[in-house]
Amino acid sequence: MSKVKKKVKVIKIDVDKCNGCRACEVICSAFHAKPKYSSNNPERSRIRMIREPLRDVYLPVYAGEYTAAECMGRDKLVIDGKEYDECDFCRASCPSRTLFKEPDSGLPLKCDMCEDDPPQEKPLCVQWCLNDALTYEEREEEVEEEVKLDELEVGLESMVDKYGMQKVMDTVARMTKKE
Repeated sequence: MSKVKKKVKVIKIDVDKCNGCRACEVICSAFHAKPKYSSNNPERSRIRMIREPLRDVYLPVYAGEYTAAECMGRDKLVIDGKEYDECDFCRASCPSRTLFKEPDSGLPLKCDMCEDDPPQEKPLCVQWCLNDALTYEEREEEVEEEVKLDELEVGLESMVDKYGMQKVMDTVARMTKKE
């Protein structure tokens, strides 16, 4: 397999600078409202604030990929004497929790880096962060090139999985003799 350069976009979070103002949640939910900027529902936000105000701990977490299965991570994390579930810091939308799910449809949400119409130079949560706790970074990384199967290969692969290679080959051989 060959290596290809891929653009990786990341929002970096400096927890020490975050004051928990939730401006990131507000602008994100407004940007993703239908029509744009028509309402503010933090449940639609692709970034959420994990808060422990009495201990002055605020952690923005933005939505990652959807996972169809629950993870096995049920560890507890202790930060400044406060115990958190591992799920509190997870970016995935999964079946075991309601975080990062569209409130009306239940569909999973994922951060799109505000590349919707009109595309933004950098995500709005980064632009609106009052304390610069969120910063945007783009970099190129070399990754293995994914081999994309065409529709025929996907179909053949699923038939081989279901019926076995020999049966598929016998059927193709029989069909080619008819022509």
